[in-house]
Amino acid sequence: MTTLIQRWRAHSSLTTLGGFAVAAIGLFAVAPAMLSDFRLNLLAKFLCFAIVAAGIGLAWGRGGMLTLGQGVFFGIGAYIMAMHLQMADAARLHNDVPEFMEIAGIRELPSFWQPFASGPVALIGILVLPALVAAALGYGVFKRRVKGTYFAILSQALAAALAILLTGQQKIGGFTGLSDFRAFFGFKLSDPANRQMLFFIAAGTLLVVVALVRQLMRSRYGELLVAVRDQEERVRFLGYDPANVKIVAYVVAAFFAGIAGALFTPIVGIISPADIGVVPSIAFIIGVAIGGRTTLLGPVLGAIGVAWAQTALSEEFPSSWTYLQGVLFIVVVGFIPAGLAGVWPMVRGSLAGRFRRTSPPPASSAMVAALPDVEDAPVEEKVKS
Repeated sequence: MTTLIQRWRAHSSLTTLGGFAVAAIGLFAVAPAMLSDFRLNLLAKFLCFAIVAAGIGLAWGRGGMLTLGQGVFFGIGAYIMAMHLQMADAARLHNDVPEFMEIAGIRELPSFWQPFASGPVALIGILVLPALVAAALGYGVFKRRVKGTYFAILSQALAAALAILLTGQQKIGGFTGLSDFRAFFGFKLSDPANRQMLFFIAAGTLLVVVALVRQLMRSRYGELLVAVRDQEERVRFLGYDPANVKIVAYVVAAFFAGIAGALFTPIVGIISPADIGVVPSIAFIIGVAIGGRTTLLGPVLGAIGVAWAQTALSEEFPSSWTYLQGVLFIVVVGFIPAGLAGVWPMVRGSLAGRFRRTSPPPASSAMVAALPDVEDAPVEEKVKS
């Protein structure tokens, strides 16, 4: 038995390594060779969404937390990166403030901008601040045993509140946001080679994120997270605090979303409240649900596929693509709850059941069928038999 388990684990590890190798070849070799610069930049944008989706798959798919407010953490990372890039551009032009502040009549750099003038501080802020905000929110919510629909509404309200707050703040771009970035840590963004470098960074980050999520899912913590999702009270009676388990998953998902937002800013070239509000947060959830929230690759492939379909449909059907997206979401949620990743298991199970019905019974079954039916015999004969 031990030998069989070892062989199965070795086979699973080889399969996983093979899958990562195929993904790396596709992202680092095939995609740059087959796609134009414009399409490659679009794919880099979709990879940022996939990074967010991987974290949602962990928190929602494994932990049962419907996180409708990932735009909050995505926006924190995106705006920190945008503020750093704006100040770096201003320093190269020997200006005291970024250009949009000069146009708005702001002559002095706000105090909350100043720490992010340093590249290392900005990177630390991108990695730490979304996680800290998520930890504070998670502690306040999960310790009070807020869950289900109430948690989903609360998280969505936070995304809406942040978008409204940013819209009224002219010191961080207001409604139009921050844009017109010239360089990324010294590399000119107008150079196609540097934009391809951003794609490689996004692709490598996605592979690392997927590997981390897989490790968490296969660990004892991943099993405990599923147990909290299915039987929270039983886990509490066993001596674990379900709130702490949920907080960890929520913080990890926020950590990934912050990184994705920081990559999104130089890739797309703009960040605004419209990119982090309620609608983008719901779009993340739609991709995860369509792909299959309980699987490892379902959220990633779903996010990329939905984003690609959105772009393609908006090009072909500018006025009706949102309806098509809604129909797809309704069909998947209503008829394929496991997402597109669950289609093949359903088909395989259906084929296996049909094969079992059509295959002849084994010899033992035929012998049993030939025996007399003891249920129809009198009670005395049953006792004798």
